[in-house]
Order: sequence, then structure tokens, then C-alpha cells
Amino acid sequence: MNARESRLGRRSFLKLGALAGAIGATNALGANEAIRPASEAELKEAYPGSLKIKTICTHCSVGCGVIAEVKDGVWLRQEVAQDHPISAGGHCCKGADLIDKYRSTNRLKYPMEKVGGKWKKVEWNAALDKVAGKLKELREAHGPDSVMFLGSAKVSNEQSYYIRKFAAFFGTNNIDHQARI
Repeated sequence: MNARESRLGRRSFLKLGALAGAIGATNALGANEAIRPASEAELKEAYPGSLKIKTICTHCSVGCGVIAEVKDGVWLRQEVAQDHPISAGGHCCKGADLIDKYRSTNRLKYPMEKVGGKWKKVEWNAALDKVAGKLKELREAHGPDSVMFLGSAKVSNEQSYYIRKFAAFFGTNNIDHQARI
């Protein structure tokens, strides 16, 4: 066997490296009991004194049922509403992940503006005034068809109606739904 034949190829090296990493991670998790089955008490009530509040998923306009477990105003975990007439005890992958979106550190909770290369918090009224001023400036300089309004899968029929009316009052028919983009 010559030197060229004994060389390990790039793909083989990556496959072996991934396999070794997976085996190492599995052993590490199993060794310190990081993953274990939940006890009956944890499944029944993980947070004593918490409230279970029936609500709906806000990810899209379908409105599937969610039971949010809340304690001291903090959303702790969620369950599927088994008796909900729309979702009938089911969730899509987006609804199942709803709590993680709510608790995410990347979630935008207030208006932000980039000033001098840095993001800073802006008051709601100031942000709305700035957006309204920019829309007015664009309409006056380039006409109402210089902008386009986009809907969302998260809005209801009534909210879609308001978006359409706003576009009409603005003076344009440039409106679409985000699913088509």
C-alpha cells in the first residue's frame, strides 16, 4: 500500500469525526443523568401554585388551543388543549414551539433603532411617528404606489381587512400576503 492509498479522504474524515462527536455527546449526557424520564409528580404539576390558562396559539390565524401554565406572571410551560374544537388536541411544529419563541432572548419586545451602528431602545410614540413620517415622505416624493403593504399568516380576517383599508386610504393597491413571497 502506498502513501496515497493510505490517506483518509475528506468525507471519510468528516463522517468519522461526526460519529465520534455523537458518541461522545451521548455518553456525556447518559453519564450525568441530564436526560431522564419525568416523574409522575413532575408531569402532574411541575410548578406548585401555578395557573393553567386556556388560550390560543398566536403563530397563525388558525387559532389552535393551548393551555399555558403561568406562575407569578411568567409563562412556564404549555400543553395542547385536548378539548379545543379547532386543534382537537394537536399542534403543528410552530405551535409546539410557541413558548420558546415567547421566552427567547432574541425576541423583540419594544421598538429598536440603529443609531451610530448601535441598537437603542425607542419609545413607541417616537417609533410610530418616525414610520408615519417616512411613509408620508415616500408618498409625497414618489407617489402612493412607491410602497407595498404585506399581510401575515398571523392576522385574522378582520385584521386583514384593516390592512387592506389602510393601503386603500394610503392610495395604493400594492398589497399582498406573506405566504406568496
